[in-house]
Amino acid sequence: VQLQASGGGLVQAGGSLRLSCAASGRTLSRDVIAWFRQIPGSEREIVAAIRWDRDRPYYIQAMKGRFTVSRDIAKNTVYLQMDSLKPEDSAVYYCAGQWNVYTPDARDYQYWGQGTLVTVSS
Repeated sequence: VQLQASGGGLVQAGGSLRLSCAASGRTLSRDVIAWFRQIPGSEREIVAAIRWDRDRPYYIQAMKGRFTVSRDIAKNTVYLQMDSLKPEDSAVYYCAGQWNVYTPDARDYQYWGQGTLVTVSS
């Protein structure tokens, strides 16, 4: 599976962005697709994930209520809707996938998209 992330950009605090993660190579099925973010000098941290076949989302408590993960079966694409953005949400966002199991550890994910930069100005 190849993943391609897009949708990052510059937004003011309080604004919204929607990131996309388009999968190619095969149709997603029992995959777990996750969104991670990373700021320079820090490890990648998970933001949200979705179990594709069950449409089951997973959220980190700190982002719950502001971020929404969803999927579009027809487009083989996962989205991350980010609302009420804060300057501390500024990071490079990555989507990643693994088969059948949700874990919050980036080391468990086998396929990765390139990052997309999100910058939130105050």
